[in-house]
Amino acid sequence: MTNCVFAQQKDSNASETQLDEVVISDSKFALAKEKSGKVITKITSADLKMKQGQSVATILNSVAGVEINGGQSAAGKNLGYYIRGGKSNQVLILIDGIPVTDASGISLEYDLRLLPAEQVESIEIMKGASSTLYGTGAATAVINITLKRSGKKAIQGNGYMNVGTYNTASTSKTIPQDYNQGFSVNGNAKKLNYFASLNSTATTGISQIAEPNESLSYEADRFSRINYLGKIGYKVSDKLTLDFFGNYDKVENDYDGGFDNTGANDISQNHSKSEQSRFGFLPKFKYNKGELVLNSSYNQIGRSYDEFDSYSGTVGYSKYDSRNVNVDAFNKYEITKSLFVVTGAQYQFFDMNSITPYGNIAKESTKFNMIDPYLTGVFTSDFGLNVNAGARLNIHSEYGNQLVYNVNPSYDFKAFPLKVLASYSTAFVTPSLYQLFSPYGNTALTPEKNTTVEAGFETRLLDKKIIFSVVGFYREQTNFIGFSSAYKYINIDGTNKAKGVETQISFALSEKLKWNSNYTFTQVDKALDRLIPKHKVNSSLDYQIATRTTFNVNYQYVDGRNDAFFDGNTYGTQNVVLGSYQLVNASLNYELIKGILNIFGTATNILNEEFVENVGYNTLGRNFKLGMNLKL
Repeated sequence: MTNCVFAQQKDSNASETQLDEVVISDSKFALAKEKSGKVITKITSADLKMKQGQSVATILNSVAGVEINGGQSAAGKNLGYYIRGGKSNQVLILIDGIPVTDASGISLEYDLRLLPAEQVESIEIMKGASSTLYGTGAATAVINITLKRSGKKAIQGNGYMNVGTYNTASTSKTIPQDYNQGFSVNGNAKKLNYFASLNSTATTGISQIAEPNESLSYEADRFSRINYLGKIGYKVSDKLTLDFFGNYDKVENDYDGGFDNTGANDISQNHSKSEQSRFGFLPKFKYNKGELVLNSSYNQIGRSYDEFDSYSGTVGYSKYDSRNVNVDAFNKYEITKSLFVVTGAQYQFFDMNSITPYGNIAKESTKFNMIDPYLTGVFTSDFGLNVNAGARLNIHSEYGNQLVYNVNPSYDFKAFPLKVLASYSTAFVTPSLYQLFSPYGNTALTPEKNTTVEAGFETRLLDKKIIFSVVGFYREQTNFIGFSSAYKYINIDGTNKAKGVETQISFALSEKLKWNSNYTFTQVDKALDRLIPKHKVNSSLDYQIATRTTFNVNYQYVDGRNDAFFDGNTYGTQNVVLGSYQLVNASLNYELIKGILNIFGTATNILNEEFVENVGYNTLGRNFKLGMNLKL
């Protein structure tokens, strides 16, 4: 658990004493946290500093209610996002408020491996159905990632480098095999501001696939990533600002197996590459009673696979290309000091094409668009009652219309530090282009539907030294998109349910010592029960040893999970139960030159726990990393 701190300009609905404690996810505009009807987790830049050397997936995995599967495996392993009993396609990821997705993917989810943690300024996680504000995919959570921006000086720079070991629990190599380095330049000169950064990451040393027995030695699978990011902002006046961004990301990695994880294809010919290009224009205009924002972006992703077929002895080639255009115009209008409305309209366009040994998909016929008008009202009061309610109409070019809505009341008691909250919200997940138009597609598909009810409380004691929250949720999922025996995607009848409890506690034992912990209980119907732990615990202790030295140790317990193993030799599927595991990590940060040079060291999986995230795949054992960060 982390405290929610978001640096923003003064908002008329934010109290003067809480300006440093606002959230944006549940209204798209800054709102004092005690007036929000959600328990929103914020990972701040200070938190990220304590987690140097970790990936975005690993950092998110410590949040209550969040399970990122694959983050503890080899760097090239694909990731799965499991929140409140849902799967990856039910989690919407935003970068600087703009939804990101791979339009050629089977389920439209975004690949977090493309994003380096070093380019991230902060992350805000809001769980629950949120399609009213954010549209398709926001069924179980919205993860809003804010990238770094320019500083206050005319020119300043930052360079960093870290190296580490790369072992499984059964290896103990001491040579560095995990490299990460980069730099950034940014500045602010009167009306113009800019930010540019480059990141490079490379790992080698372990195989993605786990060896069936110790007599075998599978080859190491390489992983590399390079990221370029550029931002330019221009302040036309006190009311109008214009922001532009562009970034390019490329990931290359070796991988094992094509359609199974038996190890039959553990050879170097299996190679994949993903390239992403994003460009955007984000103007903002403030006026007397509100603010108008336009978030527009173009996103293009290409993926290719060179894969060896051990049965035919040939190398197959597959390529997928997709484009996504997003334009979201929304306006906040303040009717009174206690009431404002957010009105908006979002346009999204997707297309894709592919070339594979099993058939091609042409982009001329593989496309769709959505136009979604939406309205949200936010009422706040001085006596404690707050209400957030709204609706969205999804107008889809293929399946027609879909209406979603939410009601989220909360009450902040003034006599004692307690906020109670509740919500009822609906969400939808549109079928992907692949599910609609591929050789296995079905143009008659309609969106998956989700309904979530949640209730809970948050309390702050001893002058906010203790912060404790409990939220219970119940979620129903209908119209699920599955695969039929006729090798076609279909909507499956019936209702699948998930329920659980998320608890968080933060305790400032002193100015130098802080303890944060969370516990999540999740129970799902059998149809949803894969790779979802029933119990999960995270606990972290931060200690400032001296003025320039900080120490962090964290503990994670993940309960046993169900998984399924597909054998490519027999074409049979076997259900398996994965054992529970515990991880202990620690880091030490030292400011060698105040405000200029910081050095750090981390130790992960200190107990060298041998565990499984996905059946048949390797996980990381005890590893060490050293790094430095130089600011100029």
